[in-house]
Amino acid sequence: MLIVMKKAANEEQLRCVKQYLVEHDFDFHQSTGANRTIIGVIGDTNQVNQDEVKNLDGVHVLFKIPED
Repeated sequence: MLIVMKKAANEEQLRCVKQYLVEHDFDFHQSTGANRTIIGVIGDTNQVNQDEVKNLDGVHVLFKIPED
């Protein structure tokens, strides 16, 4: 699963998203570009409450990566 942050997302919003993931036993990889930050969620993403994540401040969109 990929979490794309809004262009205007600040460090506090980013910290809250990462804290949410850690508290729910997920690991992540952060990629920070010129305009967006993308967080790759590592773990059984079927257990992610997508509505909760979408409603976190600063989150722009989620992309679920299909399984093979």
